[in-house]
Amino acid sequence: MADLRNCRRCGRLFNYIGGNAICSTCKDEDEVDFQKVKKYLYDNPGASISEVASSLNISIEKIRKFLKEERLEIIGDEGLPVLECEKCQKPINTGRFCDACSRDLATGFSTVARDIEREHINSRNSGENDSIRLRYLSKNLDIPNKHKKGFRK
Repeated sequence: MADLRNCRRCGRLFNYIGGNAICSTCKDEDEVDFQKVKKYLYDNPGASISEVASSLNISIEKIRKFLKEERLEIIGDEGLPVLECEKCQKPINTGRFCDACSRDLATGFSTVARDIEREHINSRNSGENDSIRLRYLSKNLDIPNKHKKGFRK
């Protein structure tokens, strides 16, 4: 079933499939802006964020978005803290998390995944799933429930 949403940026209705809640037209516009930034940085290596933003008429916030998506990287330490780790607030050059917090998150996810897998294997081996019983809950009032008193065939 389609998940229809309004684009956060332009308000158009679109089929949401995950990720950023913007329509394909706005995503295409972002890609055009990114390609402009990429070309500008190729022609002007080491340009500052404010220089790129003013030269291309692209918002600093959009450039920060490209940094968070790891499509751009801050070089040197002069520009810090443009981005901060979302977990420990340490200044970073690209992405959402510093290296240490990224490792911690990855380790945590791996541990949880292993625990879930072990729990699933243990429940399957112990036969717990065999003891789970189901019944149909009718929301249609015309279908009688044969387990109630007074049910007749």
